[in-house]
Amino acid sequence: MSETPAQNSANETNSAAVRGELDVLDQLMKPEVQKSLTELVEQLPKLAEMVTLMTKAYDVAQSVATDRVLIEDLKGGLGEFVKPIQDKAKGIASAAIEASDRAQSETTTIGLFGLLKMLKDPQVQKTFRFAQAFLEVMAERQKGESVTETK
Repeated sequence: MSETPAQNSANETNSAAVRGELDVLDQLMKPEVQKSLTELVEQLPKLAEMVTLMTKAYDVAQSVATDRVLIEDLKGGLGEFVKPIQDKAKGIASAAIEASDRAQSETTTIGLFGLLKMLKDPQVQKTFRFAQAFLEVMAERQKGESVTETK
């Protein structure tokens, strides 16, 4: 009796499934696979707990990621934090540009008496105090690094 193409296909599918099951059974018979499965079964309670925690974390992350009100609040908060820094940076950049323009247009020579007069300027004194403190801190840190390297 001849088989129809549909019966032929069904027989091939069944024989492939049987071969797959035999391959799986062959794998399960290996001692290292059995040992791994035993260890896995022993750890199932911990794995279940970890999966539960990861699911909860995922749910929280998903709710945070889709919460438009929270996202807008975060953006507003960050904007309030960044705005003063941004304004100060713009002010400093503007002052630097203006000072550069003035220095470019100024052609007079600054002599010794001009330098002595500049030393009385409060901003110059503030800058020198900062430079001195900065250099002291750097020297202390360098000494600290030298001590730890010799130990």
